[in-house]
Amino acid sequence: MDLHEALAQIAEIRTQLAKSETFRGYRAGTVATSGVLALAGAAVQAIWIAGPTEHLAAYLRLWIGVAAASLLIFAAEIVVRSYWHATGHARQLTLLAVQQFAPCLVGGGLLTYAIVAAAPESIGLLPGLWALVFSLGIFASCRLLPPGTMWIAGYYLVAGTAALLWSGGAHTLSPWAMAGTFGAGQLLAAAVLFRTLERKHGQD
Repeated sequence: MDLHEALAQIAEIRTQLAKSETFRGYRAGTVATSGVLALAGAAVQAIWIAGPTEHLAAYLRLWIGVAAASLLIFAAEIVVRSYWHATGHARQLTLLAVQQFAPCLVGGGLLTYAIVAAAPESIGLLPGLWALVFSLGIFASCRLLPPGTMWIAGYYLVAGTAALLWSGGAHTLSPWAMAGTFGAGQLLAAAVLFRTLERKHGQD
């Protein structure tokens, strides 16, 4: 066995070990903040974007801005806690977590672009579709997250389906669709993380 083969086997062993561990880069406070941002976004929409179907650009700017703000907060938290202040093994675990969840973010962005560009008449489906895509990202990440995370993925799956069923007529692009999916969902996720990781093991 030469040196390169040995190093490759060591890297594979480290990857398999990382897959069997729990990723602690997502913190309850950060997740709760994203939920509060979603609730705030719903309030802003209810007050200043009374007719979202007639002001689609403003609606998209609002929710893309909320998503971008949440993503930046998560990225900063992960970099500071799981990269700068962690070992090489923890960094590899962080990379695995990002790789598992990132496709749902890319897919959600492409789905939004495709509907807006090619099927604007279906724009009311976006909140439900966003929640369904998000649920798939959580399901894909469950192997690295606490067992209770499966319930969060299930919540987004059910909430997304309900949002799709509720998306027609006067309810099209309702702010409460986003509040009930991402606002409530992220606060629920924060409670699960706190209960299963932070309260049990302490802040690390």
